Amino acid sequence: MRWLMAGLVALLAVSPAAASALRPADLVSTESVTSWISGYRAKPDLNGVPAAMRALSRFGAFNDPERCGVYVGFLAGVIAANPDKAYQLISKTMTMRKQDRWIIVRAIAYSGLPDWKQLMRWSESRMPRYDVMGEKYLAGKTATLAQFTVPPAPTTLDRLREHLQLEKPPRKVTLEPSPEVLDLLWGYYFATGSYGPIMHMIALLPWSRDHDDLERLTIGNMAKYTLARNATHDEALLAMLKASIKARNQPVQTVAVLKEVVEAAQTVDTISIHKEALAAIEELKRKGPAYKRKVSWWGYIGQSAIAGGCIAAALAGQVEFGIPCVVGGAASSAALNFWNNQP
Repeated sequence: MRWLMAGLVALLAVSPAAASALRPADLVSTESVTSWISGYRAKPDLNGVPAAMRALSRFGAFNDPERCGVYVGFLAGVIAANPDKAYQLISKTMTMRKQDRWIIVRAIAYSGLPDWKQLMRWSESRMPRYDVMGEKYLAGKTATLAQFTVPPAPTTLDRLREHLQLEKPPRKVTLEPSPEVLDLLWGYYFATGSYGPIMHMIALLPWSRDHDDLERLTIGNMAKYTLARNATHDEALLAMLKASIKARNQPVQTVAVLKEVVEAAQTVDTISIHKEALAAIEELKRKGPAYKRKVSWWGYIGQSAIAGGCIAAALAGQVEFGIPCVVGGAASSAALNFWNNQP
């Protein structure tokens, strides 16, 4: 978490420039290109995008795919905002190092253009090295940005399945939240200034209060922190966040966290969000999930089937095995002991 926050601070410390015309000074380092990207939405310079991508390639910014989500999202956003010039833009961007051209394939898939599949097939013939990657997107085996989904909180049954290591039901192909996807959404916003990626990040805010899952807690707090940090110097973003508070059908829990984000941005007090996030994460690591610490949760278990083997069989739908099962509160301690003994 500390490493992720440090990286986000470095990214968000750059204030958007008043103008975005690409200059030679913008191409001297990864940081200078990132600074140009952060201000691109203020005055888009489409002609400078291929040069910026080539510079990032030259600096080795694409060597670690997990750390370049912001660049993928940015290129995807630029493609989406310029559908009539997409082929020309991609053709010029292909002049980057061959080993880095995977970013173009992913950006096309994430662009959301109505004809992105046609654009993908066109690019495949020019970048055969990544045809397998492109085909997985075309076949629907790899999720696109349009398939971004915020999963609901795990139910008690889900947690039992996970700890008992039972096979999970098959799931649809979706793009689920992660630090890389969060960077991707920011890159898309930097390219377009649109509400779409911000809406997705707002949907993650309730996760900042999820004290049962370390990954959800971390990602939720990253969304909360980055929204507040960027909104301190982005009036358009701050206006979006304020409007979202008043939006109809906005979940109560989301509104509560969103108000904290807006207040932090208006008072330039993002350090408190940072400290609160680190404290919550350390507590979860030290004490374990909150649901394990709540007596009410174990009361629920006491109403269920109980010995470890019985629970596993019941969840698997294999009660016909005839495993002796005790039902009722009397054997709830058996389930408690079984659960606590899980790694």
